Amino acid sequence: MVEITKWMEEFLSALDNQFGNRLWFVGLQGSYARGEATEKSDIDTVVILDELTVFDIGAYNKMLDGLPHRDLICGFLSGKSEILNWEPSDLFQFYYDTKPIKGSLDELLPMIDDEAVKRAIKIGVCNIYHCCVHNMLYEKSNEILQGLYKTASFVVQAITYMKTGKYFTRQKDLQEFVLPDEKVIIDTFFKLKNGEKVDFDVMSEKLLKWVKKRIC
Repeated sequence: MVEITKWMEEFLSALDNQFGNRLWFVGLQGSYARGEATEKSDIDTVVILDELTVFDIGAYNKMLDGLPHRDLICGFLSGKSEILNWEPSDLFQFYYDTKPIKGSLDELLPMIDDEAVKRAIKIGVCNIYHCCVHNMLYEKSNEILQGLYKTASFVVQAITYMKTGKYFTRQKDLQEFVLPDEKVIIDTFFKLKNGEKVDFDVMSEKLLKWVKKRIC
């Protein structure tokens, strides 16, 4: 597994050499940010520059090619103006799931009000509904179903935030705060995450019933 502290030091040094004081924010998301990484985990970075040009994208790509574990690096790259004018419902999860390494995302907070969180929940369940039905009819993919349960766990995080005013970064910390039907979603997500065999029809039906209820 990647020694993430050492890797981030190398990453920051490369960023400073490439972009210098143009760096507005650097952060880490995903399992490495939560302390739940495994050998297969991506290194999910967030980099925001004063502005982003096509030349910057090429330069960043070349910089990444020089870093160890290039095949694991993914994440978000943007300019400051874009993120400050982003769709607020997207910023909710983005803000709370990002561990700051350099700089702060606190300028986003005024945009992340209750309406933005409600919209994030509504968009989330509508997208899951569409993808679940599509998967049941066409792809019939266990991998897609697993991904939908992961997305659903993020929606449950947002629902719990609306109820409690607290954001639980790790889904396992949600257990005592969720309703029974939400607990089914979280429990199934963890079963799939831990390698339990996919029961496609049963799990698809449970997920569809849950999002249908949330939509209506």
